[in-house]
Amino acid sequence: MATRLALSGPAFGPQGGGKPDSLVVLLHGWGANGDDLIGLAPYLAPALPGTLFLSPNAPFPCDANPYGLQWFSFEDRSEASLLAGLRLAASLVDAFLDEQLAEHGLAADRLALVGFSQGTMLSLHVAPRRKQQLAAVVGFSGALMGAATLADEIQSRPPMLLVHGEQDPVVAPQATTGAAAALTALGVPVETLLRPNLQHSIDEVGLQKAQALLRTVFA
Repeated sequence: MATRLALSGPAFGPQGGGKPDSLVVLLHGWGANGDDLIGLAPYLAPALPGTLFLSPNAPFPCDANPYGLQWFSFEDRSEASLLAGLRLAASLVDAFLDEQLAEHGLAADRLALVGFSQGTMLSLHVAPRRKQQLAAVVGFSGALMGAATLADEIQSRPPMLLVHGEQDPVVAPQATTGAAAALTALGVPVETLLRPNLQHSIDEVGLQKAQALLRTVFA
């Protein structure tokens, strides 16, 4: 089962050539695939010439889009079902991160997660539960799931940037402010950026803030 569900997907960089000195793992949204978020890499890479960008495909076909993928299902929206799906996806992502760090000979503080929507939900679940602290998390248009268990399960507190469009019709922007409040209460350093007139998407200002954070943590 672990082999069948092993993650893979497109990669970009390092733009400066040679062996990577850092990794950014991009976790795409519901109904998309790794090709979707790898498109962010050319925008982020000029400030991160030593970074290898990896955008793994989610392992499951999307419930509502036969051409897309999902990290976990939204068909049963009960808390127990969602958390079970999230934990399974997190175990696969954790294994992928461990493999990539080992393959490239890098420590955890040389790896950052960048998520969008469902990928942000996954990033916010995975990162603080990892014993070895990651460099950073950037989450676009997402939410914090499993918050009730996080206080007992948190093991690290990487800096986080949460960005959300104020006009998002898919995931309410209050999900980001709520996530920031819950994470801050647990000692996680969180910066939020709410973008006016932006729907369920990523804009240039958000990308610039993400690039700045990644440049700082990888300096």
